[in-house]
Amino acid sequence: MDMTPMAPNCGVEISGVQLAQCSDAEVDAIKAAIYDHGVAVFRDQEFSPEDHIRFGRRWGGIDINNYFPLTDEHPEIAVVKKGADQQTNIGGAWHTDHSYDQVPAMGSILVARLLPPNGGDTLFAHMGAAYDALPDDLKAEIEGLEAFHTADHVYKADGIYAQTDQGATLRGHDLQTGAVHPVVIRHPVTGRRLLYVNGAFTINFTGKTREESLPLLQRLLAEAVREDNQCRVQWQPGTVAIWDNRTTWHNALNDYHGHAREMHRITLSGEALAA
Repeated sequence: MDMTPMAPNCGVEISGVQLAQCSDAEVDAIKAAIYDHGVAVFRDQEFSPEDHIRFGRRWGGIDINNYFPLTDEHPEIAVVKKGADQQTNIGGAWHTDHSYDQVPAMGSILVARLLPPNGGDTLFAHMGAAYDALPDDLKAEIEGLEAFHTADHVYKADGIYAQTDQGATLRGHDLQTGAVHPVVIRHPVTGRRLLYVNGAFTINFTGKTREESLPLLQRLLAEAVREDNQCRVQWQPGTVAIWDNRTTWHNALNDYHGHAREMHRITLSGEALAA
């Protein structure tokens, strides 16, 4: 099993292993690489839906997605899809999945099932590298802060997606979400300090209104997606990506209008976050 960094501060491509047949020792090495690099990419995988679920269970629990369509045969798998006639994609802005949950998901295993001839790449940004690069005065300003996260403005019946051509495909319009997390967390395995806010789901800092929070929040969001914190996943048939939601943000690029793209995602259960 060989590991090649994708960028100086984010991402690793792992070759010489088939996820459907890997040993316990290989799984442990893969986990360690993802905790460190944030996201790992595997090419030329033979990875059926059954393989996808079995491999997901080797990480622990699987969170069933409340919003995306699920496959009838495999409800553990959420379908992230854009049709050839649709203009809006799912996940087309910088975010980290499930930060609106009291116990956010650890990460995701995403499998390419149908790809456009060009485009549809996914960008990732490393929140450990983002925190490390913050100016000292900004680190001091956010020390001890907490922030409120919710998905209600995104997925509810009158939310962002409801106004688009993706609205009819999504579920969970009546759910109510909300969680408070530290702005800076420690990774539960590596202990590395990570910036834990994101543009999609972080609404305000505790004790401040949305309007009062925006200047600092926008500054953090801009710092987080500096190019030297990023890597780019170019999808190919047989590609699988696994990422750590605590360590990374991601952004699915919407640059393939007129073509369909379908990805299958399993979300991995996490643990409570701490500063």
